Amino acid sequence: MSLVRFSNQFPSLFDRFFDSDMFDWSNRHYSNTNTTLPSVNIKEDNDAYHVEMAVPGFEKKDFKIELNNDLLTISSEKRDEKEAKEGDNYSKREFSYQSFCRSFTLPATVENEKIKAKYDKGILHIDIPKREEAKPLPPKVIAIS
Repeated sequence: MSLVRFSNQFPSLFDRFFDSDMFDWSNRHYSNTNTTLPSVNIKEDNDAYHVEMAVPGFEKKDFKIELNNDLLTISSEKRDEKEAKEGDNYSKREFSYQSFCRSFTLPATVENEKIKAKYDKGILHIDIPKREEAKPLPPKVIAIS
């Protein structure tokens, strides 16, 4: 372990202030196409992995979930086009195209055939069950003779 010494100089404090998340304008939440990547929570319990992806404003038909060997890919492509009626004379018309793709490598200890997905209230839920041999065993009580 190494210790880092901060000097009492003004530039050091100044630099640390602007290194905070409040001033982080990097593209870490954006894909290469500058579209926002949905946030993901991954929880694990004794029986399964649970993936929650925040994707409000979508419908379940907008998602594509694929499993290729041990790579789980969640993607979506959504188009929202405002239709113009015949005779409409507009000076502005907006299109909305949203897409994302996130991939996760699954461990070999999951039941690929039993993966389930559900979309509810803006959250995509994916349950990935573990194989029986991957589940922790309860402690064994050894009798004393």
